[in-house]
Amino acid sequence: MTLADQKAAVAEASESFIDNELGATVTEAAQAVLEDSTERGGGIRMQHVDKIYPGAASKALDDFNLDIKPGEMVVLLGGSGCGKSTALRALAGLEDIQAGRILVGGQDVTATPVNKRNMAMVSQAYSLFPHMTALQNVEFGLEVRGMKKAERRRIAMEKLELVGLTDQAGKYTQQMSGGQQQRVALARALAISPRVLLLDEPLSALDAKVRVQLRDEIRRIQLETGTTTVFVTHDQEEALAVADRIGVMNHGRIEQIAAPQDLYQRPATEYVATFIGLTNRLPGGSNGSEAVVFGQRVPLLEGSKQGPLVAVLVRPEALTLTPAETNTSNVGEHARVETIHFLGALVRVDTVISSGEWQRWNGGEQLRVTVQLPASELPAGLAIGSDVVVAPRAVPALAV
Repeated sequence: MTLADQKAAVAEASESFIDNELGATVTEAAQAVLEDSTERGGGIRMQHVDKIYPGAASKALDDFNLDIKPGEMVVLLGGSGCGKSTALRALAGLEDIQAGRILVGGQDVTATPVNKRNMAMVSQAYSLFPHMTALQNVEFGLEVRGMKKAERRRIAMEKLELVGLTDQAGKYTQQMSGGQQQRVALARALAISPRVLLLDEPLSALDAKVRVQLRDEIRRIQLETGTTTVFVTHDQEEALAVADRIGVMNHGRIEQIAAPQDLYQRPATEYVATFIGLTNRLPGGSNGSEAVVFGQRVPLLEGSKQGPLVAVLVRPEALTLTPAETNTSNVGEHARVETIHFLGALVRVDTVISSGEWQRWNGGEQLRVTVQLPASELPAGLAIGSDVVVAPRAVPALAV
């Protein structure tokens, strides 16, 4: 159980005691956790939310449900048009919803105006004031709230220090790089101590190296501040790197929500298995708990399909590859190497299965299989055109 899970459990127990007028029985420690959760905005609950845009043929959000614990970072991941940004904007109050409820810290904010929800959003458009310095931009929200100059200056400098920009405080934003501007936008959002921080693809306008640096910085800051955060992205690597949990969205709903490792290793649906990472569709016979794929017995995940011939979704790293001339195993299928991708510590090898039987199963198309292995395990002399034997490992997979 994570720290966020523990705090949420204690907070929930504390609330139930108070509701039952047994507040005196709540321990001092539990009460402190409850107050901490309340101060940080508590959790988020979106229940049965529907959103349809005028003239649209389908709902942007369709019976959308999401629970987020206090202090947790949840990433909504999906392709274009899946509803992830709409969900974020509905939470912020920027989109009216046609059905459902939105609760923050136990309070129903469904009808609460944007400026009363005490949330902050950072998007790919930094929306900084070019005629202001970095410090003045961070101060702006505090000034609007009527805070005195000395206090807002102190808070703004603290937030600039948090994002590593104290030495840039006097610069105008157009004098700063894209990554620095995004840090200023983040500092400005955090300065108002929001109940919830909303990040709408904040890194998509940055180059690859800066994106990696800033995503790690965002995660560090989120853990340090303990702010409940919803992060929207279409970048799988980004989601896997920063999230406590990832919600994979499809057609206005969350298809599966889980910790990154669970989502990758135990996908609940074919869509999740094929959307997250690389997946091979291999033929096999399934009894629902085990499948035989290329002669190898493979344990199956819950929800797997049964049948004499199903598609088993096998990750590239869950396959072995040996040169045909040295193979002594009685499992596996002969294949020809098509391409070899060197990825530093890893190598990805694309192969084509030789057997015509599986080509017929694959609708007349050649059955292509991708194998990924550590570079140190690449067979000596392997080249394009080499004959190899590909076989799955006994790693749990999903049959569909």
